[in-house]
Amino acid sequence: MEFVKCLGHPEEFYNLLRFQMGGSRKVMPKMDQDSLSNSLKTCYKYLNQTSRSFAAVIQGLDGEMRHAVCIFYLVLRALDTVEDDMTISIEKKIPMLHNFHSYLYEPDWRFMESKEKDRQVLEDFPTYCHYVAGLVGIGLSRLFSASQLEDPEVGEDTKLANSMGLFLQKTNIIRDYLEDQREGREFWPQEVWSKYVKKLGDFAKPENIDLAVQCLNELITNALHHMPDVITYLSRLKNQSIFKFCAIPQVMAIATLAACYNNQQVFKGVVKIRKGQAVTLMMDATNMSAVKAIIYQYMEEIYQRIPNSDPSSSRTRQIISTVRTQNLPNCQLISRSHYSPIYLSFAMLLAALSWQYLSTLSQVTEDYVQTGEH
Repeated sequence: MEFVKCLGHPEEFYNLLRFQMGGSRKVMPKMDQDSLSNSLKTCYKYLNQTSRSFAAVIQGLDGEMRHAVCIFYLVLRALDTVEDDMTISIEKKIPMLHNFHSYLYEPDWRFMESKEKDRQVLEDFPTYCHYVAGLVGIGLSRLFSASQLEDPEVGEDTKLANSMGLFLQKTNIIRDYLEDQREGREFWPQEVWSKYVKKLGDFAKPENIDLAVQCLNELITNALHHMPDVITYLSRLKNQSIFKFCAIPQVMAIATLAACYNNQQVFKGVVKIRKGQAVTLMMDATNMSAVKAIIYQYMEEIYQRIPNSDPSSSRTRQIISTVRTQNLPNCQLISRSHYSPIYLSFAMLLAALSWQYLSTLSQVTEDYVQTGEH
């Protein structure tokens, strides 16, 4: 099914095929599980159960940095789970969060008192995003610098590190409007949506769809203001594995915002980037020039879809113009955007023939093994 979705996007079709045929190991090298201690094996088991997307980029890090980030991520996810559980009273939650570091040394510690979630309404959007995502960016940046794999300024510049986390968090909150509504959670900032409707859930009503899209565009414009910081932060990184670890989620996020911008589907169903698109981004985001080209491409997609009647249109154009001035390479953009039709046709034909060959070979091998067993 994923290959069918990519038929209108030849480059994605080709990259998805390469990824399925072993190219994934070049992007995310396979980790030697046998060399891990039992404790680390347990950590990576929980990591894969918690987040497949982050598990992939974390396991692409070099050596000891990989283990440090794995544990760092798991601890923060555990803290976030406690903080987000609205069934825990404030009187119990605050001491638990303050003492959480001590529970890490108690192997048998468990919390089993959580019940069905109550409706959660977010009252302080900037502060929430800082604590659940900005501090993650700051903590990771300090790890990078402490390891001496990156320069001290990476860990010292908390403004840029905070923006890295905020951009990802805001993207997730924007994209997940409908899912959060169905689960009884409200993360969109009240100071924004209250300008359009009386209740956040009203955006799901067909008669409010125009207002809903205007609010959506305002939130995306707000998130895009972090992009200059993201570009500056990534341009300072020197270690290749850390660069990919940081860059891949960011290019995924800008692609997601481009898919969501001015899109009514955010309020009707699921909006996400194609798997072939995601694979292409993972394979391309290996250096700063390529990442700048990707950012430029999706910024231009948003720019071309800005409605003149949108209340945020001038601010959206302004931030995109600001990003354009950050020495974005036009030559890289051309190489991503324009391919020879002959090359694309040949690539698709080769990919289709290769896939057919591998499928046939796999079936023949299976039949042979079954015949041998009989």
